[in-house]
Amino acid sequence: MGKVNIKINGAPFEMEEGLTILEAARNVQIKVPTLCYHPDLPAWAACGLCVVKLEKSPKMFRACSTPIEEGMSITTHDPEIVEVRRTVLELMLSDHPNDCLRCPRNGNCELQKIAADFGIREVEFAQVTRDIPIDKSTASIELHPEKCIKCGRCVNVCQEMQSVYAIEFLGRGFSTRIAPAADVQLNDSPCVKCGQCSAHCPVGAIYEKDETSRVWKALLDPEMHCVVQIAPAVRVAIGESFGYEIGTLLTGKLYAALRRVGFDAIFDTNFGADLTIMEEGSEFVELFTKKKNELPLITSCCPSWVDFLEKFDSDLIPHFSSAKSPHEMVGVLAKTYYAEKAGIDPSKIFMVSIMPCTAKKYEITRTDEMFSSGHQDVDVSLTTRELTRMIKAAGIDIENLPDDKADSILGEYAGAGTLFGATGGVMEAALRTAYKLITGRNLGHVEFEQVRGLDGIKKATIDVDGNDVRVAVAHGLSNVHALLDEVRRAKQNGEKMPYDFIEVMACRGGCVGGGGQPYGANDRVRRLRAKGIYHDDEGSKIRCSHDNPEIQNLYKEFLGAPLSEKSHHLLHTTYKPRPLYNK
Repeated sequence: MGKVNIKINGAPFEMEEGLTILEAARNVQIKVPTLCYHPDLPAWAACGLCVVKLEKSPKMFRACSTPIEEGMSITTHDPEIVEVRRTVLELMLSDHPNDCLRCPRNGNCELQKIAADFGIREVEFAQVTRDIPIDKSTASIELHPEKCIKCGRCVNVCQEMQSVYAIEFLGRGFSTRIAPAADVQLNDSPCVKCGQCSAHCPVGAIYEKDETSRVWKALLDPEMHCVVQIAPAVRVAIGESFGYEIGTLLTGKLYAALRRVGFDAIFDTNFGADLTIMEEGSEFVELFTKKKNELPLITSCCPSWVDFLEKFDSDLIPHFSSAKSPHEMVGVLAKTYYAEKAGIDPSKIFMVSIMPCTAKKYEITRTDEMFSSGHQDVDVSLTTRELTRMIKAAGIDIENLPDDKADSILGEYAGAGTLFGATGGVMEAALRTAYKLITGRNLGHVEFEQVRGLDGIKKATIDVDGNDVRVAVAHGLSNVHALLDEVRRAKQNGEKMPYDFIEVMACRGGCVGGGGQPYGANDRVRRLRAKGIYHDDEGSKIRCSHDNPEIQNLYKEFLGAPLSEKSHHLLHTTYKPRPLYNK
């Protein structure tokens, strides 16, 4: 792509052709305010905050959607532009509830920050807010349409990035609001609870269901034995809320913080990831070596993806791995294996999982198999954001905490387990163990660079002792259709399947970009968080799930073998077609 010469505020610059005025300004450290723009989404110029002037034009242009051209002279700030932006903000605030102190985005709200930057203390327009009820119908996220500023990010994410089409704008003019299509409750819509709408919302119109009060109550109950587990992606993201560089690995400090919060035992979801690999990897090897006509195997550890498949692509359910997600495996083992070893009544064990995900809140009651221990296997699932609030409320100085360790018997993990936090990680971890199960020996070089990175769809052919294993990885649900259509066509035409193994994660970047992670994710943030994940793997003494001694002991003492009857009862689940809309 060529170069163009432009001026910004009188200064000459040479820029890449194809940039917008907004991108060009940011490249030279000029901040143009926006509320509707997000780098994940196509610009659609809804909010009007980013207006700029062009020399010799009487109009103002929206910087987010106007491409730069040769010879363009741009003014991004002058008294008139500032006054227009202030007026736009005041109009937004006149139609916005004035309850910042009670809002879940207080202190982390883009509208609040820009209003503070402009020094707005009074609004010239009459305050007119609408009494629109909050939609609390799902166990995962809540809609507060009264706080919507009509930026459109959530709608674009749901429809363009995720291909779910659960929410849209209803009404016109002043009456416009966000709601599920057909004006049903969110739980009755096609929503898959991924939380990407909440992650991209600039204000408090969409947020995760907060369940920290349930956890505090359990921690204060002397009858309860409270245990906790942390997901791979949490440890490389939570530091952002405490001033750490993006991607900083805080595993040891998180263990220490959770002890100080009051948990009786600290486990790790990475252990569950290693266990998932043993079960799912064994499923794959059995199909690959004995039942190739039943391939491909499709991963099942992402609950939003499971929900999506059951609603949109239920004809492919027979290809789904029956292995539960890692945190569910740790949950059921905490109330069976751990309870038995520790001599604790499982009804007194309160299991909390800390996830980067809002859909995990839905998953913990998804089917009867989520109660395989005889109790609800995971009692509460908190997002990274909820844990952040708990740590801050407890007055814990996480930066100066000494590193701690997880508790045996559900805490040790291999590098492969931590890979689950990034797109391609499940595939990479599974291939490490599948190679061992097929050949009887470990790989010398365990990294599979072919399945890493942020390309929406990644394909590779892996040589496993002379056998080609064809794999595909997709993240962001809009990228799934192309892969599944290839599989569907092959089935219909009686052709050889294009892939043997498919990994899908609902959120862009995988769990590092999950809907419950700290706000502000973009591709730069996702790459840095993933870098922390790979650093954790590279620093691990054990790199393959099957070499984890706690996993080996678990099978020896309790489960018997992967895919055994006991493993199937405790560690596997079932799927069924679900309607897009509940009647």
